[in-house]
Amino acid sequence: MSPGLLHQDQERLLAEERRWLAELQAALVRTEASEEDLAALAESIRQLDELFLLVVVGEFNAGKSTLINALLGHPLLEEGVTPTTTRIHVLRHGAEETRRTLPDGIEERTAPLPFLEHLTLVDTPGTNALDRRHEAITERYVPRADLVLFATSADRPFTESERAFLEKVRAWGKKIVVVVNKVDILRKESEVQEVMAFVADAARNLLGGVVPPVFPVAARMALEGRLAGDLAAIEKSRLGALATWLRDTLDEAERVRLKLANPLGVGLRLAERYRAGLDQRVTLLADDFSALDDIAAQNTLYREDLKREFRFRLADVGNLLHELEARGMEYFDDTLRLQRIPDLLNKARIQADFERKVIADMPQRIDAKVGEIIDWLVALEQRQWGGTSERLEERRGQHADRIVGRVGTFDQDRRRLLDTVGRAAQRTLEGFDREAEAQRLAEEVQTAVKHTALVEAGAIGLGTLLTIVATTHLADFTGILAASTIAALGLFILPARRKKAKRDLKEKVIELRARLMATLTEQFDREVEGSVRRIEEAIAPYTRFVRAERERLGELQAELRRLQGGLEGLQADVARLGAPAARSPGGA
Repeated sequence: MSPGLLHQDQERLLAEERRWLAELQAALVRTEASEEDLAALAESIRQLDELFLLVVVGEFNAGKSTLINALLGHPLLEEGVTPTTTRIHVLRHGAEETRRTLPDGIEERTAPLPFLEHLTLVDTPGTNALDRRHEAITERYVPRADLVLFATSADRPFTESERAFLEKVRAWGKKIVVVVNKVDILRKESEVQEVMAFVADAARNLLGGVVPPVFPVAARMALEGRLAGDLAAIEKSRLGALATWLRDTLDEAERVRLKLANPLGVGLRLAERYRAGLDQRVTLLADDFSALDDIAAQNTLYREDLKREFRFRLADVGNLLHELEARGMEYFDDTLRLQRIPDLLNKARIQADFERKVIADMPQRIDAKVGEIIDWLVALEQRQWGGTSERLEERRGQHADRIVGRVGTFDQDRRRLLDTVGRAAQRTLEGFDREAEAQRLAEEVQTAVKHTALVEAGAIGLGTLLTIVATTHLADFTGILAASTIAALGLFILPARRKKAKRDLKEKVIELRARLMATLTEQFDREVEGSVRRIEEAIAPYTRFVRAERERLGELQAELRRLQGGLEGLQADVARLGAPAARSPGGA
């Protein structure tokens, strides 16, 4: 369609259409549209520079080849009772009859026939005789068609294969004219009208309420009449009504209008299809976001619950130190008195007595209490990993099967990430060695206490370590032994020593408790944050993908909405290009 032959309004619309469709092409590439759909759009755009394209479809026994020959007034195509059109034929105007096979198996024919001067006609294999190659080629031509002539037979109108194929034609938004061929096999006019009413009603249902022009034709009779110059036979065949409609409908102005409308219909169909696919992908991602939000909320609760519960469990360790302090007070009251002076002179006995009565089983009890906290923390982390793994497994079960059409790599990427992240979480859960994890945490806690207490104690237990810290400088009674006389101990030294020992013990235990609580709290807070961080890092690739995809898909949604709106506006402008007045086709 050469711009130089168009009116000013037509040239403007053609330029706008090229611009909008080029933008749609770019958007569909980013939407990961299928190669077939991109090719269909590209070919529709190329059709703007070619002659009007009339595509004939229908079952092989509908007499398509005979109908085409009748319209041409010349037996250009082979005919027969078996499928003769086994490949697509493209018929063009030419100075002489030629025939050649194109690389993709399409047969191109030319002939000096008036009917072909302003259009290209395509004859397709029967809808019930298509192999996959023919079907792919036929469906490549249908989106490019400016007008689809749908032929059905009066003896078998609208078969299942024809219905299925017509729905595909409708999906591309094509203008359709229906021909009921072989009406000469019907005995009465009432039968013809009955078949015509059936076809019109079926077509309306298939085409969403739109009734296309429907023409009854006896194509064999018409061809024989035209070849023999038998005007009566031509009249009786009813070909004249169809030929007149085609001539009037396909005048220059209408050919331009349909030529401009065709790529718009293809573009709008693709824009709507992939926008629907984007909408469903975004919906799927919303569920993914919900899953991630659930995991994040569970991690928050996990963190808060751990810290709250830890404070209660830590109080048990503090109570043990209170008990140590109470034992010490009782020991000093019982030991540092005049009646025990002989014992006080034996440092080894006093030291052993202090350890037996005050220290007693305190190291083991402290170790056990801290061990319980460690086991509790490790068990909760394992359970948190299990919950995360289960949530990811749920998302793996929610795939994009409901998404319209092909969606490129979106769902493959999503599933791969879910599989990778889910397997990593599951492996972590399965490989979670509670004993080894508890041992690691116990060693870290012990190291932290050592550093806080500034004590190098080797590989001793935590409770023993804390006891060493607690008793440092508390059981040293050398000052008592240094007294010059026993009498001097009596009234003055022992009460003072007892008071000082009790005060020192209290201060030391208070200091120890504060430092121990702070050290254990810091260590466990760090461990809790590390646990949450490990889970977050494990699902980070999935999180990044979901966030990036939501942003990308949102941009594409907006772009396709904009393009769809622009194409619809342009479609309305094209429809106002002097569309012909409604006609009532003869016999319809």
